[in-house]
This record gives sequence, C-alpha cells and structure tokens, in this order.
Amino acid sequence: MDVAGETHRRLVVVGHGPAGHRLVEALRERDAAGAWRITVIGEEVRPAYDRVALTSYLTEDAELAFPAHDPDVTLLTGDPVTAIDRAARTVVTASGAVIGYDTLVLATGSAPFVPPVQGKDLPGVFVYRTIDDLDALRDHCGARPGASGVVVGGGLLGLEAARAMQGLGVDTHVVEVAPWLMPRQLDEGGGQMLRRHIESLGLTVHSGTPMAGLEAGEDGAVGRVALSDGSAVEASVVVFSAGIRPRDELARGCGLEVGERGGIVVDDACRTSDPSVWAIGECALIGGQVYGLVGPCNSMAEVVADHLLAETTGVAGQAAFAGADTSTKLKLMGVDVASFGDPFASTDGALDITYTDPVAGVYKKLIVSDDARTLLGGVLVGDAEAYPTLRAYVGAALPGSPEQTLFGGVEPAGGDLPGATVICSCNNVTADHIRCAVRDESLTDVAGVKGCTKAGTSCGSCVPLVKKLLDAELVAAGIEVSKALCEHFEHSRAELFDIVRVTGITTFTRLITEHGRGRGCDICKPAVASILASLGNGHILEGEQATLQDTNDQFLANMQKNGTYSVVPRVPGGEITPEKLIVIGEVARDFGLYTKITGGQRIDLFGARVDQLPEIWRRLVEAGFESGHAYGKALRTVKSCVGSTWCRFGVQDSVGMAIRLELRYRGLRAPHKLKSAVSGCARECAEAQSKDFGVIATEKGWNLYLAGNGGMRPRHADLFAQDLNDETLLRYIDRFLMFYIRTADRLQRTASWLEALEGGIDYLREVIVEDSLGICAELDAAMDRHVAAYSDEWRDTIEDPEKLRRFVSFVNAPGVPDPSIAFEPERDQIKPVLLAGPELEVVSR
Repeated sequence: MDVAGETHRRLVVVGHGPAGHRLVEALRERDAAGAWRITVIGEEVRPAYDRVALTSYLTEDAELAFPAHDPDVTLLTGDPVTAIDRAARTVVTASGAVIGYDTLVLATGSAPFVPPVQGKDLPGVFVYRTIDDLDALRDHCGARPGASGVVVGGGLLGLEAARAMQGLGVDTHVVEVAPWLMPRQLDEGGGQMLRRHIESLGLTVHSGTPMAGLEAGEDGAVGRVALSDGSAVEASVVVFSAGIRPRDELARGCGLEVGERGGIVVDDACRTSDPSVWAIGECALIGGQVYGLVGPCNSMAEVVADHLLAETTGVAGQAAFAGADTSTKLKLMGVDVASFGDPFASTDGALDITYTDPVAGVYKKLIVSDDARTLLGGVLVGDAEAYPTLRAYVGAALPGSPEQTLFGGVEPAGGDLPGATVICSCNNVTADHIRCAVRDESLTDVAGVKGCTKAGTSCGSCVPLVKKLLDAELVAAGIEVSKALCEHFEHSRAELFDIVRVTGITTFTRLITEHGRGRGCDICKPAVASILASLGNGHILEGEQATLQDTNDQFLANMQKNGTYSVVPRVPGGEITPEKLIVIGEVARDFGLYTKITGGQRIDLFGARVDQLPEIWRRLVEAGFESGHAYGKALRTVKSCVGSTWCRFGVQDSVGMAIRLELRYRGLRAPHKLKSAVSGCARECAEAQSKDFGVIATEKGWNLYLAGNGGMRPRHADLFAQDLNDETLLRYIDRFLMFYIRTADRLQRTASWLEALEGGIDYLREVIVEDSLGICAELDAAMDRHVAAYSDEWRDTIEDPEKLRRFVSFVNAPGVPDPSIAFEPERDQIKPVLLAGPELEVVSR
C-alpha cells in the first residue's frame, strides 16, 4: 500500500511458469532504482523451466530450468496460493502463510483439459504438462516395454507426447476429433501431409474420431480406449493432450471478472477488473482470446512490466497488448512443420498457391492478396527452409515472385526489411528493435543481440534473420561482419579448423574450454566433429566424438521415413563382381530389404531396423564390402562410364581412374557431401560436370572440372585444368579437397564455396597450381595422412562391443525390435506403410 515515506512497493506474482519468470526478469532489468520488492509464489517444487522444450526432457534428458532470479527476488516454491483477499491486499498459501501486496499479478497458467469421459481417472492415464507428469509417464512405460498406448489430441503438444511415448518403447496411437492433425495451425492439406509423415514413422492416427471412453484391463488399470465409430484400441497407457483450460479459480474465488468459457478478463494493459490486480499468460482472457503460445505470453509480461515501472516513476504506462503473431515452426519427429500469418485464407479475395509432392512428403501453401503481391500467410510441411523469409514478409510485398519465395529462391532479408516486421514472434521483437539495439549498444554478434533483445532465445527459428539484420547494420556502419560459427565460438569454421590443426586438440571439450564458451549447440558440435574427423581423430563413435554427431552419423546409416535405415556399401566406380552382387542379393533377401540401383552406381538397401544394422554389415564386411558413407558429410561416389575398355568412343580408362579416385578419397570428412565422376570421352556419359570434382578424358590425358553440383540449385563445374597426366590430376584434386575442407563454412557445398571465394576459379588456380599461399606442401601431406590412416568405419564398429551397444531399438529393452515399423508389398518388394495421396500437383487459384 502507499504510505508516506515508503520507498518500496510490494509486488506478488502468483505462478512461476514462463510468463511469471519473464515478468520478473523484465522488471528487474528495468527497475534500476529498486522500487519494487518482488515475491514469486510457485505451485511446483521446481522453479520456472522451459515448457516449450518439455519433450527433450524425456528424449534427451535436457536441462530445462530458466536462469535463476537475482537474490533480491523472494521465490517460494511448492506452496501454492489458495486464496486472495482483495480488500486486505493479501494472499494466503497452502501452508497458511499470509503475504501482503500493493500490486498482484496472476500468472497461474493453464491446466490440461481432460474430457469428462468414463475411465478418465483410471491408473495409467496421464496428462502432459509438467516435469512431474513426464516422470510419472516414464516410470509407467518403463515397466511395460512394447506396450500399446493412446494420445488423445493431435495438436502440437499431443504429437510431442506421441513422439515421447514412442521413444519410451510404446506402440502409439493418436486420436484427434478434428478431421486432420494440428487443426489450429495447419489447413487440411498440411494436416494430411503431416499425417503421412507421422504414420510413416510407425504411429497410427485416428482423425475425425472422438474418443468415447476408457475401459479397465485385467489389472484394474486402463486397458482399452473406445472410439465413437465403435472401434477400440488396446492401450495400457493413455495421455490426454486435448487442449488447455485457464487456471482462473483464484480469480473466481475473489470476485474478479472471468470469461463465460474461462479466463481472467483483462484489458489491453493486462489489468483485471481490480486496478491492483493484473493477469498474464495462459490464465488471461485478452481481447476475447486465451493464448497458449509463448510469444503472446511473453508480450503480456513485457506490457505489465512497463506499467509497473510507470507506477513508481509517475509516468503513465504506454504499453498495450496489440494482438500476437501466432506463427510457429517446429520439427516433429524429424518433420519440419510451419505456419505463419493467416494459414486459412480467411481474407476476402485472397489467393492460394499450393505445391504438393506426396513422394517427397512436401506440402507448401502461400496465401497472397488478390494481386499476388502481398503475403498474407501460409503453411509448410516437410520443407520449411523458406519460413524465416516468409514469416518476416507477412503483410508486406514479397521480395520476389511467390514461386521464388516459396522454394527458397529469395534469401532472408536484411537491411531492406520493413522496420515494423516482427522477427521474433516468441518475444515480439521487430526488425527496428534489433537494428536500434545493434546501433545503440554497439553489438557485434548474435549472442549480444539475443542478450539485449531476447530475439532468438525461445524457439530459435528466427536466428538466421537476426544474423542477417545484424550483418546489414554492421556493413552499413563500416564494421567488419563477424564470421563466428555460432554464439559459442567467436571463430569461423575455417579458423577453428586451423586452431585444431595447429594445437593438436582432439576433443570438443578442450576446444570449447580453451577457445569458446558454454556447452555448445547443434551448430558447432557437428561442425567440430567434422573437423576432428577430417584431421584423422579416430573413429567417429569413439568416446566424446559419438555425442557430437548428427543422427545419421550416430548409427552410420541414413534414417528413412518410417524410422528404419538404409545400407549402402561402397562400389568403387560402379564396378562389382558377380560374387559380390550375389552377397548383396542374399543380404537383402535374408533381412527383407528393399533394393534399388542409385544414380551414383551403387545399390541401396532400405528398411533395416537399427538393431539389424550390425549383423547386416558383418556379412557385407566379410564379403569385402565397406561403408559407402551415404550417411556422412564425406565422399559419396565417383561415378563412371565404361571408358576405353569397352566403349568404342572412349579415349581413357574412366573406370580405372574412378576406382582410383574413390579408393583414395573414401572416408574423407568434409563440410558437406562430395560427389565425383569420370567420363571416358567428351560425350560425358558419367555427367562429370555436375559434380564437386569431375574428370573428362581427352586424347592427351584428363580435363579437371571443379565445384559443380546437381540438386535444387544445379551449377555447372568450372574447367580448372586441361590434358593432365594421372599424377598431376590426383595432385590437383588432393589440394582442391584439402583447401576446401580447410576454408569452407559449415554445410557449404563446393559450388557455393567457390562462388564466395574472392577471385573465384582464377584464385583457386593460383593457390593449387602456383602455390601462391605457400601451403601446397601442407595440403599434399594432409591428403597423404588421410590415405595412410583410412580404416573402414563399419568394420571398426562391428569389431568393438562398446560401439555395438548403441544399435538397439529401445535402450530399456535391448532385445525388443521396434513394433511400430510396418511394411506392405509393392512390385515384389517392401515399402513403408503410408497413406495413399494425390499425385504431384501444383495448384494456383
């Protein structure tokens, strides 16, 4: 209360979830005079943690806790508020404590909605809301390996729960009352494409089918889920994730206004019907809506912090909640899903441009104005590369044609992006907020921008645009743009490569301790893993290196649609003996694998369970095969025609050269995958000019072409040198590859590397041929070391019992195969069970 001479005001925050935590942090950052004395009362024993990343607690044992408040904040946990006395301005906790306030903020969040169906209180029925919920779920599933379960709700959190249950070894079904998955974020086409992905991973989806009730099994716990269509699903575990309900019981109990369907009614400043009480987050009903996303909740916290500071300074608060950007991007079970703006074409006259590819599992839709110039919204499933650009341009004129933008042909904007564009929807940070922070605070890196504006600190999907804005501001100010690999390393990938090479560092831990900060991320860890492998640091699954790898490298195989893996033995130059062909056929037959000849003259074997991989490779290794590195950022293949040995037009032995190149560069780890080809004459049957390094025979020797690639953005390779003999050809390729590995950025193909290289192909000739940098001897020696040290990764793995321990479907049930993997016959082979879909189509109307 206000008393003459009082220097501090008392703020009580009820609820210590993300919104409550954000309010306290925002107020402490701005309240330089310390005018507020803050008490936070949380219901859970744990302090605030990141609910957005809840599933990673189960799947990765991630640490979710938010940073602790400073010591001036009083935090009471595990003692929920049970009553509010507005007249006395006090709150009472479950332990009987009475705490007075001058201002009260309710941040009580929401509770999972559990439909009032028969059996909802049976043992084995859970919700998916807190860490305690997840611990209970894990304990229950751990006692029932291979059990069947049901998630009720096919929204975002429901699919996260299904992913977590599947990871715990549960054969999982998803029941969604709407006709398609994620109906609040996706349109029907996007929802159906997502369903294809989800079911390809072994989950079963029941959409448009409400649940009728739960039935007990023989042990008295839940055992069966009845559906409204008369069918039923056997289930020993059920998780409800069918929406949320605002926690407004405290507001009701003290007479605050609440909405007809729940939620504490607040104005656009988040003030309730009592001027001394505010409400933020999922408990608040603002503008007739309750928001369940982190972005709007954070915005409410910022609004209230502004008004509370105004109370102590005598300046009227100006902040107001002006709605929220509900755009979202996430990766569900390895599937990119995004929606932005208005994904349902609700604007009069809006047009939609739709692209569907059921084979690749891609669905893209843009909603544009009737003149096709202004972006209104859209949906992306299976490929969300263009999301940062698209979200930034919602409500603005597209930077290119809709087709260019849809397929990532327009780079994320920097300096020309409208100032009011919301870059970080989670924290409501605009382009101008970032620009002003960079200029006013002299920021030079993404970490600084994150710390100053909080952009990119939640879901992280806006970080590429944040980097673009930062770089544009630095360039405009005449400041050299940082080439830092990520916020944990100030150095570029090329600089880190040299640090590791010169110092002899062999572990990520030592590198980040001596030359970085923090614990690393999914950007720097795989990049450093690649550097260590390129410099011959032992087997990639040895010790700490195993934890740095991408998913495919962790199992030395490419994961496919339904959670199985592909097996790709190396076939140098495409040349193979009948005996080896027979072995591949026998392995495919005995393990029931799908077989296909690849475009790189190899044989792919698809459909292997993770637990089958070691035995498959044991047989292949015994027959003389080795890893084809189809899973790695390494040399894939060296394709060839039959050359002068068989072809009447051939002028050189292209097969022999292709085999020589492939055996020389096999296992060579690089910033990105490498492909090559050798053609025996100018007819170019091996398509060498579309490869990272390509060789074409001439009457006098070989022509060498560098830095080409196929794919979505094909590039013709540049002619580097002509009429080379064998040894000179190899020497130039050696130096090219080692110079690329030493200087390229992470995940940068040779084509984009050469385009970014100042001086281009001419500069490359100076380095490789003329030795302008004086490093050719080093590059030659580095390649010699690689060739001498090569060892087949799969042979080493099957000979090491410790490495083999990772090849199980379920860690808690090593001998149990994954029951969710299913196939059906097609053309006398297997294929993953998928829903039927339309043919490839592009629709514009």
